[in-house]
Amino acid sequence: MPEQPVGSPESRVESDGVVPAERGPEALPPAEWHHARPRVVVRRDLMPAVSVLSTVALVGLPVGWLWSRLAPPQQVRVVQGERLAPLPLESYHRFDDLAVFLLLTLAVGLVTGGAVWLLRQRRGPVVMLAAALGSLVAAWLALRTGLSFAEGLYPLGDLHRVGALLWDPPRLESGWVVLAQPLAALLAYGACAAWNGHDDLGRRLG
Repeated sequence: MPEQPVGSPESRVESDGVVPAERGPEALPPAEWHHARPRVVVRRDLMPAVSVLSTVALVGLPVGWLWSRLAPPQQVRVVQGERLAPLPLESYHRFDDLAVFLLLTLAVGLVTGGAVWLLRQRRGPVVMLAAALGSLVAAWLALRTGLSFAEGLYPLGDLHRVGALLWDPPRLESGWVVLAQPLAALLAYGACAAWNGHDDLGRRLG
């Protein structure tokens, strides 16, 4: 009796017209993922962004008032020609005034960035820029109103009496200090966004 070729089970099944099911992870068809990235929402976030900007800007008024109370004045002496000469070591208060303003605005900027981040349904670059612009306006208002409050709190008095000791109100000798608050707000908001793991920053969960 002639030997018949012994076929494998797979070959016998294929001869009957049935395709055998291969096993193993290599046999699975590659899965295709179609994940649409969420787009930046601009038009819908414009009005909330305006509200954020105006609200944050108003924070500058109490910050200016608080700075005028915390910043130390300089004690000066009236010299010839109605000029003011600071006493020894009193000129260091010029740096103290600047440092107090920077610390206040940095703290307010960090709190602002964190508070705006809690607006989950409005998270995104539009509201972030609104918070930064509002912080810039707030710092400018704090600068202007703080100097006005300080001048009212420490009036110079009589400049005609030579040798008189007077209190010179706190001063801010650099306008670049207004950048501290918006930079702190951007830092806080950016840190929260980097920590977030959602593509839409969690907007759909709000």
